[in-house]
Amino acid sequence: MNGFFTLRPGRISYRAGLALQQQLLAHREAGTADFLILLEHPPVITLGSKVKEFRPLAPHDYFESRGIEVIRARRGGETTYHGPGQLIGYPIVGLDLVNRDLHRFLRLLEELLVKLLRRYGISAERLAGRTGVWVSGRKIASIGVGVRRWISWHGFALNVGGYLSPFGAIVPCGLTGVEMTSMAEHLGEEPSIEEVEGQVIHCFAEVFESIHLGEW
Repeated sequence: MNGFFTLRPGRISYRAGLALQQQLLAHREAGTADFLILLEHPPVITLGSKVKEFRPLAPHDYFESRGIEVIRARRGGETTYHGPGQLIGYPIVGLDLVNRDLHRFLRLLEELLVKLLRRYGISAERLAGRTGVWVSGRKIASIGVGVRRWISWHGFALNVGGYLSPFGAIVPCGLTGVEMTSMAEHLGEEPSIEEVEGQVIHCFAEVFESIHLGEW
C-alpha cells in the first residue's frame, strides 16, 4: 500500500505555497512517498492555463483596493479566488497510483471532497462535465491540477467559511452564472480549518488507499 506525508503550514502566501510544492515535487521525483499539503492563502486571484486574458466582472481597482493579488498559476483550468476560510489541498502524488489516468485522479479528488462533506451532513455531489463539487447547484469546491513527470501538483480549494464576495468579481472556473457556497452556510457555523484538515487526511487515506505516514 502507498503512503503519504502531510504538511500543514497554516496561512501562507500563494507564492510561498508554490515554492513549497516545487520543493516537494523534487523530493517525490527522488523517490519519497506522496505528500498532501493543507493550508490557507491570503486573498489572491489565480489564472489557470486556459485564461489568455484576465477579464474580471469588476473594475481592476476592485482587487488592488482590497489587497487581492492577481497571479498566473501553472495549473489547468480557468480563474478562481483563494482567501482566508478556504482550505487548500495540494496533493503531490505519483500518478502511477491511477495508471497515469488524470481524469480518474480528478474524479478521486471529487470523491474525497464528497465523502468529507457527507461527514458533516452536507449532501454534496459531482456534476457531469463540470469538475468540482456542488451542493444544491452551487459550487463548494474547485479543482485544478498540474502534472510534472507524472506527479501531480496544485489541487483543490474547499470553501469552509470566509468571505465569498470576490467570487462575484470573476467568472469562477470559467462558468458563467455559477454561485458559490460554503460549509458554514450549510452548517450554520464555521468549523475550524484545523478540524476540517484532519477529516481531509482521513478521507484522502480512504479514497487513495494510502497510509498516512505522519507530518513531514
